[in-house]
Amino acid sequence: MSIKIGINGFGRIGRNVFKAIMKYHKSLEIVAINDHSGAETKAHLLKYDSIYGIYESDINYDDENLIVDGKKIKWSSHSNPNEIDWKSSGVDIVIESSGRFRSATDTIGHINGGAKKVIISSPAKNDDITMVLGVNESEYDKNNHQIISNASCTTNCVAPMVKVLNDNFGFESGFMSTIHSTTNDQSILDRGHKDLRRARAAGMNIIPTTTGAAKSVGEIIPELKGKINGLAFRVPTLYV
Repeated sequence: MSIKIGINGFGRIGRNVFKAIMKYHKSLEIVAINDHSGAETKAHLLKYDSIYGIYESDINYDDENLIVDGKKIKWSSHSNPNEIDWKSSGVDIVIESSGRFRSATDTIGHINGGAKKVIISSPAKNDDITMVLGVNESEYDKNNHQIISNASCTTNCVAPMVKVLNDNFGFESGFMSTIHSTTNDQSILDRGHKDLRRARAAGMNIIPTTTGAAKSVGEIIPELKGKINGLAFRVPTLYV
């Protein structure tokens, strides 16, 4: 029996999760998607991706569904998790990849709407557990952990390396830097921003900025709390 998946937020992360599940995880079944945009726009972006090219599956849509290779996946466009009906689709796990809802308080609406678990695709506040595979997944408790953060992309890169160093040699202090592709919160052209570095055009500048990954490593590996610092460089590329 398959585990039924719902996705809230069908942007870059949501669509890539969708493709990965469809290709590699046959025990998972995507049954519902919620995104503030209509299915017409997101069907086009799923099919034609500026980074990954043309998706091999046949993509279509109607008023209520995204249709992939003839399979209908329920579509809705609610702006608040409390409004989404996951129960009618039998959703077990919601992938929260909108980037807007990043705490247990924000995402409990998914549970109230019928889902059993929520996985937030970013760092989160007051979640039940922040989990990085290869580092602390053994701490997952299926009976008590409902709202789970998958941390950030940077934390997923740094934490496994730090764990190896800590397990084998110990760890007194560390400093990390991450070379990070541009993101949606950057400007295409120079414009006002409270951080003057981020005011610069993303496509023409290497922009030093902060990262929360160092702090997150200390939350995932508690004995390293306060021992790691770091910064990020936003570089003019769309992917790593």
